[in-house]
Amino acid sequence: MLAALRISRRDALRARGRSALIMLMIGLPVLVLTGFLTLAETADINPREGLAAELGTADVLIRASGVRGEVRQDIRGRAWSSNGSLGGPTRPWTQAEVGELLEPGGRFLPMNEGSVDYLAADGRDHVGGREVDLRDPLTAGMYRLVEGRFPASTQEIAVTPKMLERGARLGARLEVTRAGKPMRVVGVVEHPHWSRSTEIVGLPGTLLFAQPGTQGTNWLVDTPGPVTAAVVQRLNAVGLVVQSRAVIENPPDRDWLTPSGNENRPVAIGLAGVMIVLEVVLLAGPAFAVGLRRRRRELALIAAQGGSPRHLRLIVLADGVVLGGGAAALGLVLGVGLASLSAALEGGRLIGAVGPLEIPWAPIAGVSLLGAVSGIVAALVPAVQAARQDAAAVLGERRSTVRDRVGRPVLGLILLAAGVMATVLSIRYDVVWVFAAAVLSQLGLVALAPRLVRSAAALATRLPLPFRLAARDASRHRGRTASAVAAVMTATATVVAAGIAVNSDFAQSRDAFQAAVPTGTTRIEGNDLDDDRWAKVRATVERILPGVPLIEGVKVRDAGNVAGDLTLRETDENQRTIFYGDLPVGDERLLVLVQGRRDPVASAAFASGKAVVFDPELVRDGKLVMTLYTYRGQAPEHREITVPAVLAEAADPRHAVAVLPIIAVRDAGLKTEPRVLYVDPAARRLTERQGAQLEWELTGVVPGAYLRIAVERGFQGDVAPWMWLLLGAALVLVLGGTFVATGLAAADMRPDLTTMAAVGAPPGTRRLVVAGQAGFIAGLGALIGAVAGAVTGVAATWPMTTPMYEASLSRVGEFPSLPLGTPTLEIPWLLLTTVVIGLPVLAALLAGVFTRPRVTLTRRTG
Repeated sequence: MLAALRISRRDALRARGRSALIMLMIGLPVLVLTGFLTLAETADINPREGLAAELGTADVLIRASGVRGEVRQDIRGRAWSSNGSLGGPTRPWTQAEVGELLEPGGRFLPMNEGSVDYLAADGRDHVGGREVDLRDPLTAGMYRLVEGRFPASTQEIAVTPKMLERGARLGARLEVTRAGKPMRVVGVVEHPHWSRSTEIVGLPGTLLFAQPGTQGTNWLVDTPGPVTAAVVQRLNAVGLVVQSRAVIENPPDRDWLTPSGNENRPVAIGLAGVMIVLEVVLLAGPAFAVGLRRRRRELALIAAQGGSPRHLRLIVLADGVVLGGGAAALGLVLGVGLASLSAALEGGRLIGAVGPLEIPWAPIAGVSLLGAVSGIVAALVPAVQAARQDAAAVLGERRSTVRDRVGRPVLGLILLAAGVMATVLSIRYDVVWVFAAAVLSQLGLVALAPRLVRSAAALATRLPLPFRLAARDASRHRGRTASAVAAVMTATATVVAAGIAVNSDFAQSRDAFQAAVPTGTTRIEGNDLDDDRWAKVRATVERILPGVPLIEGVKVRDAGNVAGDLTLRETDENQRTIFYGDLPVGDERLLVLVQGRRDPVASAAFASGKAVVFDPELVRDGKLVMTLYTYRGQAPEHREITVPAVLAEAADPRHAVAVLPIIAVRDAGLKTEPRVLYVDPAARRLTERQGAQLEWELTGVVPGAYLRIAVERGFQGDVAPWMWLLLGAALVLVLGGTFVATGLAAADMRPDLTTMAAVGAPPGTRRLVVAGQAGFIAGLGALIGAVAGAVTGVAATWPMTTPMYEASLSRVGEFPSLPLGTPTLEIPWLLLTTVVIGLPVLAALLAGVFTRPRVTLTRRTG
């Protein structure tokens, strides 16, 4: 074995170009994955690592949840929930009340969190705000002072570096708070983990929460003893959310409120590992075959001098050990080193967060081991071929024929059938199982690749001579051609399957999107305002938007004068929610706005007190059934409301659900009051910044009121970036696998090309032969891969676009039922056409262009 390793090391140094190519194929995935794992682990700030940034040196951080009742929180004290709605502001907590719930003798430091308004160069804007005295020792570690000093008076603030990019300047004044209070920027501070945070920090009482009873009241507390889990539960029972140093450092065993983990994550990780190894093996296999072709005379001499087939296998496998192990080690070192350097230099600006450098050695070791194993597996087939070569034929410069083994097509058919069956069954589970089942089919196609190459070459008899020669040579050297075809096939199948799944999921989201008003419509709503304050809001809007007609809508109240929302929560035939929101209620002008045109029939029905509905699924026996949600405390109440309805056609059905006349709502026993304004986008379409400016102005007119200003943006999804990403991956993998095999084919075909030159074939013909090789490999692999990927992609649409239920086995041996409804299927034809036709043509053109047509005439034997 040592002798084989020495021979392999010597050969690797002698053929540096081939060795570098193999190491790049194996080492690059290792480098990328190890770097990603290192950056991800470093960016993942666990609760213990984030203690200094969250608590400083304090023992506990206490937040008022806004609920005077029981809440449940996670161990970290960042996520919490209550048993019902907040139900509006409650009496604010005082420091004395909180102190009575803790051990006596604690020191309190107020610290409030929220958002703060400030005047930017292009208008008002919102950023994160924090009120705390950073000079206090309890805050040590919460921020790093980059420049200047900490605020020392109520006229001073500190900002983060991102605020400097928005126009703030050290030493200059910045208008903050709704009153436009000018405050001097005296310091630049940086969060220890979130370098991209945009924040303003000031002393308590200077930036946030002028109204009492809000959720922003927090305290850092230095307690005489640790705040245990029992104390945290006692504080949760009265509505306080607690972040305790003692609990985070020594978490209890009980199951607190934590998000459920993804049980399919290990399957997804394993699937990604298998696909990476498979692709690396298929891409590196032809490169190892290049070495075998070049060294076959050397190996034949070893066999002639008494070397056994086992010795020949060991020599070629040693290539996999040397190159695969070296590439894996180099990828590990470079991946960890580059990730560590980038984390230290960029400080979280690119990845968003950075903590102490952490290297996950166990996953990284697994990735490196996979890389080394990939090299050995890639050398396995060439090693077997080396052991079987005819030494006499090689030394006599004659070629040996390649024979298909009977067992490989049979094995391939078995794996292919098993994969198809597993794919059909997997649609009852998560989408990751669909892709896992497809691996079996892919392995079956890999095993069938030599037979597919021979069958495809047999169909090329009617092609022009250069392409016939290319197909014949590909069939004659199926050992290296099949590996390249399988690599292209695997890459294409993955890209096509992912493309169909992603595009169909996007189509389902796009088709399920439903808005109550047309795109661009501005809705201004003030539920808790009285008539006088609402009149001020309307007058302000008319002043800000002069000459723009305003359409007034109403909000409803029940018989007890409690405000409510009239909502629809209907489902289509696939059990998907098609609309959930407050329905517009108003006069005929609102009907015209929502419908998008004037309809005399709909207007007449509307005037007679019938709701105009634009979705036939919502009308039952001439009635529209809605749900009225009201809040009388912590838990919402709801009851059904039925009104007469008529079906109509909207200009854009995706932006119209139903419009209710005021008379129909009143006939249903509800009260109405004008508390909604609509701005027709045909008259004025507000930008996001203009909407924020309007909100600023209105909340200044009615301070302390809850106003909701929303501009309907329509469906905002975009699938194009995903398609470009998939196309880029296909471009790299398909062209990479094709060019490696084409280079090997060109080397093997050198005697044939020499013969063609000797009989007078022009350089263009020889270019066409090489281009035909590239087109044959890429075209065959892309065509078969597209078919296999389409099957997987279509199967993936079931768990991705239809409702899932009974996702686990109810009894041993019993399979879950099929998902409800029909899946959404939308084929990305442009992506498929580019991958199946465009890339093979591109591969052929590039191979033909970069082929050196000149050959040196040599004597050919055998």
